[in-house]
Amino acid sequence: MMKDEIFRIEDIYVPAKRRSNLNPETVVAIAESMLNEGQKTPIQVRRDGKRLVLVEGLQRLEACKSLGEETIIGVLVRARRQ
Repeated sequence: MMKDEIFRIEDIYVPAKRRSNLNPETVVAIAESMLNEGQKTPIQVRRDGKRLVLVEGLQRLEACKSLGEETIIGVLVRARRQ
């Protein structure tokens, strides 16, 4: 079972391919939900050498950024490069 961890947002690299899927309206809705209920679902990141690469959760990551958060809840997964 994967364990939730706290990651520094500035340490997470978002591939350009993922950034193209960003939906600003969804980010706003998630940010509002996070203010009321907290982060419900962790993001997924994988290690690539010394850096962390986002696998899943771009909208949640951007919502946390928009709220001025410095950290986010996530899980470290083993994923193949796309």
